[in-house]
Amino acid sequence: MKPPCELVVWYVLPAIRSELAKSLLSLGMKQKDVSQLMDITQPAVSQYITDKRGSGIKFNDEVNSLINDFASELYSGEAKKSDIISKTCFICKQIKTSDIIEQLNIDKSELGDDCKACLDSENL
Repeated sequence: MKPPCELVVWYVLPAIRSELAKSLLSLGMKQKDVSQLMDITQPAVSQYITDKRGSGIKFNDEVNSLINDFASELYSGEAKKSDIISKTCFICKQIKTSDIIEQLNIDKSELGDDCKACLDSENL
């Protein structure tokens, strides 16, 4: 069993990046511009938008709305490249751990006490 922090790295952050890239592209940005803004390669953007990366989990409407709003802020210039880390962390904190555990088909009874403490907080 992977600890929750590893689940964040392998599943949650790529899913956030995927949705952010898709949203930026839907607003009219080019893959090259998205890659520069997000500080990732253009092939990574391509993999995110074709669901070859970051497609392991789905977010609820509230989280999707936060991602889309942030994409709009980035596109309009209201938010800057320097805001990506803090905003990604904020979005990540809005995601319920139990939702991710359920989507990944992880048996909660196999989790250790430290992981259960994280689950009790309901957020990653």
